[in-house]
Amino acid sequence: MAKRLTDNQKEKLTEEFINGKNINDLVDEFKSTKLTISRYLKKNLGAKTYQSLIEKSKTSKSLLVNQEISSSMKNENLKNDKVLKKDIFYKEADNSNIIEEESNFALNDFVEVAPLNYEIENTPQKDLSSIPISDIELPKVVFMIVDKKIELQTKLLNDYPEWQFLSKEELDRNTIQIFYDMKIAKRYCSKEQKVIKVPNTAVFRIVAPLLISRGISRIVTSDKLIAF
Repeated sequence: MAKRLTDNQKEKLTEEFINGKNINDLVDEFKSTKLTISRYLKKNLGAKTYQSLIEKSKTSKSLLVNQEISSSMKNENLKNDKVLKKDIFYKEADNSNIIEEESNFALNDFVEVAPLNYEIENTPQKDLSSIPISDIELPKVVFMIVDKKIELQTKLLNDYPEWQFLSKEELDRNTIQIFYDMKIAKRYCSKEQKVIKVPNTAVFRIVAPLLISRGISRIVTSDKLIAF
């Protein structure tokens, strides 16, 4: 399992992404998963800014590839030009034997490549799904955001940018959110809300039937989607 990123790592991660570093390089550098890094960047920068930087990175990469192709074609043209001049020299010298030997060498050097014999799987794949609460071990203590009357704050799964790849049916589900860190929870807390401590996370399994009866079927954490 990938290690959780520290606050310093998250700041450095954001800075390097803004400066043009692509997601794959960031995955290698911070020893994390692509989903974790992209989800954090979307949350920290906003979905629009994140997508804009992704497109910018793709454009820069495309320009670099085009430059490499152009350079390669230029080298190939120079090489062909040298070969052409060499052929003209041989013809002018009427050295038919040398020309024939080079021609035979080129034919013998040819290697036939067998065609690929398999189909490429092109079906879209989901890289993450919800985990049953019975199959997951939560920390002993977590934090939640409630209103002043201690009422649970529910949100549709559709309100979380990092889960937009799920089906419409999934996105219409009601959720509650839990936080592993109080400081992070306070960042998402408005003036009309407050953060409470849940000292025993076993309570979520106990009250699962009650939450389901109220239309709440998912718990959202920083890195998981948990199903009742």
